[in-house]
Amino acid sequence: MKLSALFLLAALLAGQAAAQSAHEILLAERNEDIVPRYLLQDTRGRAVTSEDFSGRFQLLAFGYTYCPDICPTTLVEMAEVLQRLGDKAGRVQAIFVSVDPERDSAQVLQTYTEFFDRRILALTGSPALIRRAADNFRVRYAKSPAANGEPNQYAVDHSAGMYLIGPNGLFIRKFAYATPIDTLVDTLTELLAIP
Repeated sequence: MKLSALFLLAALLAGQAAAQSAHEILLAERNEDIVPRYLLQDTRGRAVTSEDFSGRFQLLAFGYTYCPDICPTTLVEMAEVLQRLGDKAGRVQAIFVSVDPERDSAQVLQTYTEFFDRRILALTGSPALIRRAADNFRVRYAKSPAANGEPNQYAVDHSAGMYLIGPNGLFIRKFAYATPIDTLVDTLTELLAIP
């Protein structure tokens, strides 16, 4: 291949990469193994499904209120994202799904999430509904007995990170635990700019 042809090919590829829209990036990052569906309850006992937020983005995290580190950190980050999005935050529903229905009562969950940001919606449900939602998102969780044998002092080992669902109900991407806030905010800002 001639040198000029190589330069032309390189220029075309660079131009294509630069022209790739946020929508194309969104499609490229979609993980087809995740089914972004759930049927759970809010802290008032009302049924909530993934389809209730049509036209809005959903930013979800799974965890539990007794979590010593991962969950509080995640909710601090979620609250910071909402704060930094400003007026655009109204187009994003932040959601915290409890994987510990035995201890995370409606009141406990509401108090917990409101501590971080009142806009974070806490969801729970029966063990079967929580398991189904977690399985749909490929979230793993299991009780880890307390060293002292106390039945109510168990920990729950669980997958970490946040999941982003688009306004059309399709899964966009998973943000790994401790993804920089700037990355979360930049990604959402870019997606929110798509007409």
